[in-house]
Amino acid sequence: MATILLVDNDPLQAFLRKSILERRFHDVQRVGDAAEALCLVEQPQFAESLGLVISGLHMHGIGGPAFVAELHTRLPKVPVLVLGSASEAAGDYAGEFVRFLSRPVSSDEMLSAAGKMLAQHKLAAA
Repeated sequence: MATILLVDNDPLQAFLRKSILERRFHDVQRVGDAAEALCLVEQPQFAESLGLVISGLHMHGIGGPAFVAELHTRLPKVPVLVLGSASEAAGDYAGEFVRFLSRPVSSDEMLSAAGKMLAQHKLAAA
């Protein structure tokens, strides 16, 4: 079973998103910022189980596009689902393993995108 890493610095939003994701997916872990996420992916056991990263655009210390780029230098085939507002630039996120959803994102839309991206990751890893 693949791990989903939720990177969200808003405790309430993170609690809600994590609860929604856990309805369908077994292993969802949350960190508060990009630095924590990058530290986690440096741990081989965690990196090996990681199947998807879900992140917002605004994080302490590093912006969304820079975080995704840095994550992909470490784990190039791990898919990243970015949740941002319609006014933000989806074009800042390039790559085969990145998907941008404009907020507000419904629970069903997030779950569907996460499921598809996890399946894509499983196929790419095989």
